[in-house]
Amino acid sequence: MRTDIFARLDREPEPPKIVAPRMSRHRIALFGGTLAFYLAIVFAVLVTSWLVALDWKVMLFRPYQQWPELHAFLDYYVVLGQRGPTAVMVACWLGWRSWRQHTLRPLLVLGTALLLLNVTVGAVKLGLGRLGPHYATQIGSAEMFAGGDIFPSGHTANAVVTWGILAYLATTPRARRYLSALSATVSLGVGLTTVYIGTHWLSDVLLGWAAGLLILLALPWFEPLIARTESWIFDVREQWRARRRAARPASAPQGGPQPVLLPQSIAGEGAAFAGAAAAPAPATAAAQVATGVAKATATGARARAHTPTVCPERPPVAPAGSRRPPQHPDHGSRSTASPARPMTGG
Repeated sequence: MRTDIFARLDREPEPPKIVAPRMSRHRIALFGGTLAFYLAIVFAVLVTSWLVALDWKVMLFRPYQQWPELHAFLDYYVVLGQRGPTAVMVACWLGWRSWRQHTLRPLLVLGTALLLLNVTVGAVKLGLGRLGPHYATQIGSAEMFAGGDIFPSGHTANAVVTWGILAYLATTPRARRYLSALSATVSLGVGLTTVYIGTHWLSDVLLGWAAGLLILLALPWFEPLIARTESWIFDVREQWRARRRAARPASAPQGGPQPVLLPQSIAGEGAAFAGAAAAPAPATAAAQVATGVAKATATGARARAHTPTVCPERPPVAPAGSRRPPQHPDHGSRSTASPARPMTGG
């Protein structure tokens, strides 16, 4: 088993078979228990119960004054729960996974989770309108419906959802356990950090943890919608590619019509005919006419080349009355003289 997650940065040749989590009975039971815990916290704050008194005790304890040496570090650590930076970091990682695995599911799951987080947590924040510890007006009061937006803790809920997505999308049980422990540690630390610096009540953090966990537990209900959305996006991409290929102008032919050279000898005519037979078909009417002329010329040349040449086997007979003997072909222009007749007198 590969232990280094950066051991291979190349793209997988084929998309792996990813099995989306289903809404099992165990998950439904966890969802119901977390929802009951969520409603119980809201009810306890609304009726100003012992939970509100605990909020005030922790706030008046002022942890940032008790351990001031931690303040500088925790000011940076709390950024792990801020929506913007964490969403960018996790989106980069999931984007690389989407490219490598040939699927958009990681990014779509992250987008669905963040959308649910903004809608649900934002609606409760604005609906309850609780003021934070730094803006509290009356000791022991729940500070509800006062125009605030602090309940539940957005940093805590965002830390649970953003880092919990990594565990939700894990493909092996071992990776899922490790990432679940990591996301729980980060979200727990972010929630307690907001209490330390005095930006949230303790009950805000408890409700933020419950809100983020509810979103993670409810994600399997949205898997069919995520699958349909991914399929639709791929279909749109293929249609766009098809239109782009259709709109691309036809490229010019690689080879144009070749010039035809008239043969000057029998050997040249034979070579021209062989080249015309091997050349590709011309693309224009003029080239076709020129090729026909070349073929006709080559055909005539072949006919002339195959015409037998008559070579005389014996010298021709000289006509009667001629006093000059005929020339032998082997002697060229040299002639054989007849012997002189003797002169007779009288």
